[in-house]
Amino acid sequence: MSRTGWTVAGIVGGVVGAAGAAAGVGVATQRRRIAAARRSLATEMAEHGGQPPAGWAGEESSVTADDGVRIACEEVGPADGSEPALTVVLVHGFALDRRTWQEQREFLALLSDPSVRMVLYDQRSHGRSERAPRTSCTIEQLGHDLDAVIRALAPEGPLVLVGHSMGGMTVMALAEQHPELFHARIVGVALVATSAGEMVTAGLPGTFLSRRNPVIRALGGLAAWQPNLVESGRRALGDIIWAITKRFAYGDRQVDPAMVDLVDTMIDSNAVGALTDFVDTLGTHDRAAALAGLSGCEVLVLAGDADRIIPYRHSEVIAEALPTARLVRLPGVGHMPMLEQPGTVDEELGNLIERSMERRRGDRVRFTRPPRSMRRPSPPAVSRSSVNPPAVAPPAAGAPGEGPLPGGEPDPAERTDADGDGRRGGLLRGAGRGSRGPKAGRRRSRKDRS
Repeated sequence: MSRTGWTVAGIVGGVVGAAGAAAGVGVATQRRRIAAARRSLATEMAEHGGQPPAGWAGEESSVTADDGVRIACEEVGPADGSEPALTVVLVHGFALDRRTWQEQREFLALLSDPSVRMVLYDQRSHGRSERAPRTSCTIEQLGHDLDAVIRALAPEGPLVLVGHSMGGMTVMALAEQHPELFHARIVGVALVATSAGEMVTAGLPGTFLSRRNPVIRALGGLAAWQPNLVESGRRALGDIIWAITKRFAYGDRQVDPAMVDLVDTMIDSNAVGALTDFVDTLGTHDRAAALAGLSGCEVLVLAGDADRIIPYRHSEVIAEALPTARLVRLPGVGHMPMLEQPGTVDEELGNLIERSMERRRGDRVRFTRPPRSMRRPSPPAVSRSSVNPPAVAPPAAGAPGEGPLPGGEPDPAERTDADGDGRRGGLLRGAGRGSRGPKAGRRRSRKDRS
């Protein structure tokens, strides 16, 4: 083998070794158990005729960003066909796509009196959106992309923005660039499991996603040079990556395997090189100063205290900068609360939209919500508002998310949901890249109207 060949082999070996060490599941017994669980899920889906419809799919479209990159979007109108009172824009996080919000689509579509419409999209280099140049893969550019989507698909009327993880950072970038929007049109903001800065101090970004991590640097370079080799390595590590996904995405060790499969599928649909392009911008993200621009909106800050990717303390920092924000702590929940505790997230989003409309109209607003029989309940969250202090006791010392950011967080994987009420069962919906349910609308192209 040539010297170059040995170099490549060494890098690949280092990456594989790091992944195995991080997962802690390198033994053959664990791999067999994971593989058996995944085969069981595949069998269950096959018995039900394959993947069920995505549900409440809307009309797909494309918006051209200001630098020419095509952004894949989707618009979902009210289920009752009424004229919506506002638009909810949902922005997903790093390594995911708009399927992140699959559990919220039905709830939002069924709200009525007044009703809402949804706009969802895949961030650049994610999902069905176009792969963007590495130099444009920045939080700053994501803020411009969100602005382009709003101008094209929601040019009029009040808005509520919902951002998860990197999606929340995208909303902050928009507030930094266009603070006037948050006084004129944006009446509500939900920041879900996200951070205003100092991402490298704790959590997963502080280790694996740090721009100073030589393994990640080598992986990014290798993905640019030999993408097929990297993707082959990813497929070979499929079961290990699935276990890593379960450990880091969810706090509940008994989470529905279909929900793990959904996150694993979203991650797998994005090229490794496209993901490493964002490492620098995540490591340097600092938009604490932009939070002041949200003071004119109703703000919901929601996160799980067992989040291993962005520790709960980051949400507390955001809430401290926005004294009137509602802070909701989900005990034992990981980085994907919208999938792990969908009932609670639905209720909190519904309350946020009501408060936002009340601020807009100046009078009381109460939606007609879907019957509870249609929605699986979730355990109560622990909330904090500077206006209405919580009625529940604060967490005991040493609880996840209560320690300092630099480290020392307990292992949230040991926490479980005793009742299990927060888990929404059923099969994986919209699993494959490019899969659509029978209700999906036709694809069309739409240029940025501005």
